[in-house]
Amino acid sequence: MARKATRSKARRSASRAKSTATGPAPAGTPRQCIIEGFMTLLAEQPIEKIGLAQIAERAGVSLADLRGEFGTPLAILAAHVKELDRQVLSEVDPDMEEESPRERLFDVLMRRLELLGAHKEAVRSLLRSARRDPPLALALNAMAVRSQQWMLTAAGIGASGPKGMVRSQGLALLFANVLRTWVDDEDDNTQTLAALDRELARGQRFAGLLDDLCRIPEAACNLRQRMRGARRGRRNRGERAAA
Repeated sequence: MARKATRSKARRSASRAKSTATGPAPAGTPRQCIIEGFMTLLAEQPIEKIGLAQIAERAGVSLADLRGEFGTPLAILAAHVKELDRQVLSEVDPDMEEESPRERLFDVLMRRLELLGAHKEAVRSLLRSARRDPPLALALNAMAVRSQQWMLTAAGIGASGPKGMVRSQGLALLFANVLRTWVDDEDDNTQTLAALDRELARGQRFAGLLDDLCRIPEAACNLRQRMRGARRGRRNRGERAAA
């Protein structure tokens, strides 16, 4: 009995030592602690190696609490992205309303990068994992497209309907290119600013092409209606002449 009590005490002491070694648990609600703990782990190791027990331990919550909030590591990441969206949207500068759509979008995306700064290593880790894991890349793309719909809306650019979906997908790819520069830009973000400006210029040209392509079906439809109207007019004139 004494040996059993000693072993139990030793296990508790080892558990406390291990918890101390991994660093203090994040402060906040259980949900916030889980998200912050997960992002800290992501900065340290690839997402495919992060287990649910690790996340619970780092966040300082039980597995039951973790399950009550999230089902998978990707769900935690999606919650982080959603919170990032919310922060960007809450800080949109009203003074930018008079600027061009491109300038407004530039401002929104730069604010997003500023907020991401605390998790640059986690973003770097995700980019590496996505390159070698196509299913993960697809899941991250879906999150990015949904997020960029909100960024476009914040910049006053239409993001609804088929055209909006194409714009959102294009912006998601554009922003991913900027992130690849940003994670290695350790100075004053000069390279990041240049990359974002370059990608937005490319996106603007694509948007112009998209608008042109979208006008083609509309023009074809109008032409078809005019041709139908002309045929009806000729038929009516022929019927009146026969009468």
